[in-house]
Amino acid sequence: MDPIRRVGVIGAGVMGAGIAAQVANAGIPVVLLDIVPGAAEAAVARMLKTEPAPFMHRAAARLVACGDLDRDLALLAECDWICEAIVEQAEAKRALYARLQPVRRPGAILSSNTSTIPLAALTEGMAAEAAAQFLVTHFFNPPRYMRLLELVQGPATRPEVAARIADFADRGLGKTVIACRDRPGFIANRIGGHWLQSAVNHAVDLGLTVEEADAVMGRPFGIPKTGVFGLLDLVGLDLMPHVAASMKAALPADDPYVRAMREHPVILGMIAEGRTGRKGKGGFYARERGPGGERLKRTVDLATGRYRDSEKPVLESLALRDLRALAGHPDRGGRYARAVLLDLLGYAAALVPEVAEGIADVDAAMRLGYNWRYGPFELIDRLGAGWLRAALAAAGRPVPPLLERVGEGGFYRVEAGRLEAFGLDGAYHPVPRPEGVLLLADIKRRSTPLARNGSASLWEIGEGVACLEFHSKMNALDPGTLEMLGTSVAMGRKGAFRALVIHTEGEQFSVGANLGLALFAANIAAWGEIEGLIEQGQKAMRALRDAPFPVVGAPSGMALGGGCEILLHCDAVQAHAESYIGLVEAGVGLIPGWGGCTGLLRRWAEDPRAPQGPMPPVAKAFEAISTAQVAKSAFEAREMRLLRPTDGITFNRDRVLAEAKARALALAEGYAPPPAPAPLHLPGASGRVALGLAVRQQAALGRATPHDLVVCDHLAETLTGGGRDPVDAVTEAELHALERRNFMALLRLPATLARVEHMLETGRPLRN
Repeated sequence: MDPIRRVGVIGAGVMGAGIAAQVANAGIPVVLLDIVPGAAEAAVARMLKTEPAPFMHRAAARLVACGDLDRDLALLAECDWICEAIVEQAEAKRALYARLQPVRRPGAILSSNTSTIPLAALTEGMAAEAAAQFLVTHFFNPPRYMRLLELVQGPATRPEVAARIADFADRGLGKTVIACRDRPGFIANRIGGHWLQSAVNHAVDLGLTVEEADAVMGRPFGIPKTGVFGLLDLVGLDLMPHVAASMKAALPADDPYVRAMREHPVILGMIAEGRTGRKGKGGFYARERGPGGERLKRTVDLATGRYRDSEKPVLESLALRDLRALAGHPDRGGRYARAVLLDLLGYAAALVPEVAEGIADVDAAMRLGYNWRYGPFELIDRLGAGWLRAALAAAGRPVPPLLERVGEGGFYRVEAGRLEAFGLDGAYHPVPRPEGVLLLADIKRRSTPLARNGSASLWEIGEGVACLEFHSKMNALDPGTLEMLGTSVAMGRKGAFRALVIHTEGEQFSVGANLGLALFAANIAAWGEIEGLIEQGQKAMRALRDAPFPVVGAPSGMALGGGCEILLHCDAVQAHAESYIGLVEAGVGLIPGWGGCTGLLRRWAEDPRAPQGPMPPVAKAFEAISTAQVAKSAFEAREMRLLRPTDGITFNRDRVLAEAKARALALAEGYAPPPAPAPLHLPGASGRVALGLAVRQQAALGRATPHDLVVCDHLAETLTGGGRDPVDAVTEAELHALERRNFMALLRLPATLARVEHMLETGRPLRN
């Protein structure tokens, strides 16, 4: 299969520019054109300032060549794939394709990033050669972060064209590619758009507040905390009428989506006033300044359209976590949940096979395209198919044939350790995994752990490789985690496996040490126990590094504090591109205590590309730790030396474990533990004074708080080697002793305990 070496994107709006940025993130040169002169250049400049950032690192922006459509069309001549992301009008898109024909070289793939227009409408009148190379590639916004790509091919599309794009999107761009039928809205927006319309309708009809509706749609449904109205604020209220009009024109009049379409005067009024959500003057939620300048959270009253103070919902049904119990509760929250569930699940079950070949594709599309925890058929299994059939019949609604056919079974089952899904033929079939995908969830279905406690488990993943998985809340590290690190090393020493991967399929790799336990221990003055835990952590990290077998870290999501320290002590790391790594202890008034100070200092000291001498490595480590810097991608982590240049980066999260395993096996051949770390020459007292002066200059500018000065003094003492003379070498053991001493000194301070407590209560740092 020929690789994609150069990509063209036409349309420098939010979606087109975002697609171009993700292609550049993958290291592929991309041409970005727009009909408005200068628009592409402006889009790139805007993305370099946008948060969350479309670019994974600033260097990626240099791979984007900008131009305008009239003058620079010839730039597309060398592109292997041209993706169009212009206005959602079939006529405009077809006119663009005609303009591309003279410059698009034979064999170059052409696709549309449409979200609502069927492929058949886009290929009307298209030449046979172009139609054979044409498909729909529907990205979700923002293209960097949303993992779903809906792929639609027409009857004329060559199968190898779809396979080539699917492979590039999967491995190169990190997308889960779902094949969709050529139907309006495809899968995710067909079901998701209907769900949004239904949820708004029922909230208004049942008299719910915005806060109540979003709370009901939250945890039991497995929907992100934005809920319904928060999601509309995020995507823009003004988009809803346009999507509805497009779907209404494309769907039959008796489709439930069309029947659910209603104009709400309150929403129309908000749009007219520019209150279109986060991109406008506020939406269903807004922030306003109070009389004293304080920021007030305000919410729209759905009856009047005016803002009022936000209120915490107090419905009795919100205490329920069981979905069926929630849907059966008599208060308006329960009635709301039931009404939305019947609309959503009845519609989704009726759409197979119209929009997709099977239920697993539908569930994956909704999980990845809308960030739901459960897809519609997984929700049905949580409720029970029999319950849903009875509820639909009691409400006088049709029961979809697929729901009838599944009987009393579920849509999913585990058979002989394999996940199977109910098929249209009435039989269960294994849920397929693409070649090169290894999921810990699949391994756990068919095996038992080698070792386990309440915080972590050790699994055999094949070919003599073991995987250590964390499973505490947010994968926070606690004594149980450290115990399992020690158990894993001990078992490996005895020959239970030949290589170890540290990986979890949770949302975060690890948010660091369990602050709640630390605060509790400090409040009862259990100082000896805390210092013992710090020493235990340092020993566990050293044991990982010095193990007689290779250890490969495989993070996704946040790897903060102790999670970062684990990665610093691995032989190698195979990181998901969306890994956010950092030593953030200063945010809670502490310094890294499990070897993080020493580890990052050594990375800078041993890097031949970095300035040499006693002070430059200290200054680099001090800057990163004192400001609690977090890399916003694995590429930034490389720049910060939290990852090595040789550490791998995987774009598709589902491929991280397999690639980490392959890396571990390669290292296992002839493996020898790393040599004992050499002592470091550090600047001593003079370096500490220099760092202190720099921090006090920041304080004079209002950029550092009083307690920041205290934390930085302790950090500076640690990184400069204490009071030693620069000519004296400082051993790792001595640096670890400095870490422990300064960590404990800071933890005893009331200002640090206030920071820890504030972080636990609010999730935000206290600037004291």
